[in-house]
Amino acid sequence: MNTTRPKAAPSSQKSHCAIEWAGKRLQILLCCWVLGGFLFFAPAPTLAASLSITDSLGRTVEIPQPVHRIVALNSDILEVLRTLKAQDLVVGVFSEIVREPEFWGDLVQKPKAGSWRDPDLEAIVRLAPDLVIAYSRNPGPELEKKGEALGFRVLRLDLYRIEVLEKEVRALGLLLGKETEADRFCRWHRQHLDAVRSKLDAVADPPSVYVESYSDYHAAGPGSGGHEMCLVSGGRCVAGDLSIPYAVVTSEWVISRNPDVIVKAASFGNGYAVNNAGPFNRRRNAIMNRPAWNHVAAVESGRVYVMDSAIWTGPRAIVGIVYMARWIHPGRFPDLHPGDLHREYLEIFQGIPYKGVFVSDDIAGKAP
Repeated sequence: MNTTRPKAAPSSQKSHCAIEWAGKRLQILLCCWVLGGFLFFAPAPTLAASLSITDSLGRTVEIPQPVHRIVALNSDILEVLRTLKAQDLVVGVFSEIVREPEFWGDLVQKPKAGSWRDPDLEAIVRLAPDLVIAYSRNPGPELEKKGEALGFRVLRLDLYRIEVLEKEVRALGLLLGKETEADRFCRWHRQHLDAVRSKLDAVADPPSVYVESYSDYHAAGPGSGGHEMCLVSGGRCVAGDLSIPYAVVTSEWVISRNPDVIVKAASFGNGYAVNNAGPFNRRRNAIMNRPAWNHVAAVESGRVYVMDSAIWTGPRAIVGIVYMARWIHPGRFPDLHPGDLHREYLEIFQGIPYKGVFVSDDIAGKAP
């Protein structure tokens, strides 16, 4: 296993540095002697040797400062690092990034550190990171156990959850000296989140919504990002009484819950590279044609929608939330335009032009 680290300076260079330092020490002592009266009472400047960050598991992680080398093990952390203008610190990325070259640009060329679920520990060690950032549940605790022995530190952040997004973005901003960039994003995010919530205060009886994850018949329940988005969008999630985030349900179970709206997550390699709504519409039609689902209220009324993974949870979930709010409460959000919001996000925080298709058309064939 290659554990290459930055090389130490040659001995001649060290000697030169030692002479230079001796000269500087003499200059500093002379200055102190001249200004002694003033400096005697001045507080000594201190530099933080490390920062403590509370991660998504509730752990306090001590991280030496400054951080120069980061391995980003998933797309959410990499997207936030780009928002913070900290992508130059990234020395390793998840292998799935190659599926989305248009969205990630030059970041696709970064060395690969394995999959977001199954990292390549030898590759990570070769990258000599100060920090590896991963989700709280994936990969498993072996990452810390082996990471400690191999000499790298792990921070767990769930930036796909609305509940913790702003808090964790600010923590990362503090950790990387990017507080201004973090504050700018959080204020933008809060502004649009509050705009949605303010229009839902008067809703007494939220419509029922079946939120289906990427796999068919996997209902988004408590603890999942889809469930959280549904609630923020003013829906009553029909899987809200289930005990696990992505419970497998039956067709009969969905029919018995008779949801008013159905929202399905789909991934076609990031909607940024998609040119038309065809793939989303075909997925929507397949749902509407499931046996006996013509008796479900959402199917009868045509309120079945498919959303791309790019805006399904994660740093861009606010865009998906505005889509969902408009689907669940048609007519209540005429002044909120998810496409415009998405354009603003991509151009300001990601530094890339707006393009792509991210949702199905409505049943009448019009873009939502």
